[in-house]
Amino acid sequence: MTRLVNNPADFPAESLRGFVLANKRYVKPVYGGVVRSTATPDGKVAVVYGGGSGHYPAFAGWVGVGVADGAVCGNIFSSPSGAQAYSVMKAAERGAGVLMGFGNYAGDVLHFGQAIERLRSEGIQADTLVVTDDIASGAKDELDKRRGIAGDFPIFKIAGAAAEAGKDFEEVKRVFAKANAATRSFGVAFSGCTLPGADGPLFTVPEGKMGIGLGIHGEPGVDEARLGTADEVARTLVEGLLEDRPADAGGRVIAIVNGLGATKYEELFVVVGSVVDRLEAAGVECVDVESGEFVTSLDMAGISLTLVWVDDELLSYWDAPCDTPAYRKGSVGDVQRDETALNTEATAVTVAAKGSAASQAAAGTIAGLLEAVADMLEAEKDELGKLDSVAGDGDHGIGMANGSRAAAAAAKRLVGEGAGASTTLAAAGDAWSDRAGGTSGALWGSLLTAIGSRLGDQDAPDEKAVGEALVAARDAVQRLGGAQVGDKTLVDALVPLVDAFLSADGDLKAKGEAAVAAGDAGARSTRDLVAKLGRARPLGQKSVGTPDPGAVSLVKVAAVVVERI
Repeated sequence: MTRLVNNPADFPAESLRGFVLANKRYVKPVYGGVVRSTATPDGKVAVVYGGGSGHYPAFAGWVGVGVADGAVCGNIFSSPSGAQAYSVMKAAERGAGVLMGFGNYAGDVLHFGQAIERLRSEGIQADTLVVTDDIASGAKDELDKRRGIAGDFPIFKIAGAAAEAGKDFEEVKRVFAKANAATRSFGVAFSGCTLPGADGPLFTVPEGKMGIGLGIHGEPGVDEARLGTADEVARTLVEGLLEDRPADAGGRVIAIVNGLGATKYEELFVVVGSVVDRLEAAGVECVDVESGEFVTSLDMAGISLTLVWVDDELLSYWDAPCDTPAYRKGSVGDVQRDETALNTEATAVTVAAKGSAASQAAAGTIAGLLEAVADMLEAEKDELGKLDSVAGDGDHGIGMANGSRAAAAAAKRLVGEGAGASTTLAAAGDAWSDRAGGTSGALWGSLLTAIGSRLGDQDAPDEKAVGEALVAARDAVQRLGGAQVGDKTLVDALVPLVDAFLSADGDLKAKGEAAVAAGDAGARSTRDLVAKLGRARPLGQKSVGTPDPGAVSLVKVAAVVVERI
């Protein structure tokens, strides 16, 4: 349990501030995370890594010469927002493009994708680097669906070394792809982790058992087995990885024994010996072995093994010098400080032109509705978190509560400045996305922004405009997330909700009530579905019998809105 906490909501920000103060030699703050405090030459491809907090030294601990140019830092186990990612990537970019690396989680895909599109719109070359090393989260024929866990560390180190060596944008991408294809990880957990301020762990493991194939965001394993000796645990990990050996792998590996936060280093060392013995017995040469904490999960007790099947090229990048707060190798020589001042605050949406009187009145109504939504989600956050913890990481309720509260505050501020409905909703969407993080943050941010784009800042919203706005919201969510009805996401509630609104008779209130009823039926139908997308997908069978939390929360929000119109 994390005991040294002030306000749990402030824990990620306070932790990051302390990290910067303790590592000024390496990093300096920028809105959304950190970048190098050392000078970086123009013309170097920038590599930025990121994701939720709670995994130190991932990701800020790897910022420095030889590895990363910056790190985007979200809330605990939640994706950073698109605005945060854009800010860090823009600050790190040096004229040769910027690459964003992350571990293939739905929220990261959405938020980092938003940032990439924004950079490209400004003429900056940008793309993603997606790690897919976890063998427990996808079949051999679905490598692109696997999530990234401790393989983040060696893959990012190798790609960062290629960028440091002066390789161009496409060459760094090629080296990354080669390293990712050569890397496999497998982990077990002995106990769950506890979010700062929470009363108990996100999951538990029965006494004498271990969870097989854990996630690093508090997701339980995909199976359970008897917890045996260190040798037996090592056998489980080694045999699992050898079974998933890449088709073109040679006979040399880098082996990384990773502690997840509460497993003692001495225990890791015991496992190291067993791992090396078993690999050598299988005819595999360990050209390098690392043991320690590289990608953690707060206070989770557990261990993972990563194997990188290397050739001379990958090994040369792995062996290249680097100097970061959490990992050093060789000598990078003398470095200079970068004294450029950076923006450490979010850039808020402002009122470019006041809305019409009718649109300002609508904006005031919207602000009141968002306030009511925030109150409801605060009251429901624990229940939504419990739904999410069945096959996810349990943070949906907290994320929705935080996002809606920020959206309500942003809307209230914009209304005070004379904003119309569109600008008010754009500010609310930006704030929701930024504060909530995760998949829900990105989707609700795009949903509110899409609604606002159809309502405009001049006309009073009528029934037709509301219908068009709902269609725009549905389309934006599906375009961004790629979900269809039947995938067990909020789309299972959103699509029937919108369809019912468009087809129902009566006034706006009657249409809204019909929409809520249809959305509720859609949300309830997700009980019998297997999750096909998002963080719940690797544990899809465990989700059967529990409705999708995103669908449930969507209907709850819609019900609050309809009740007050």
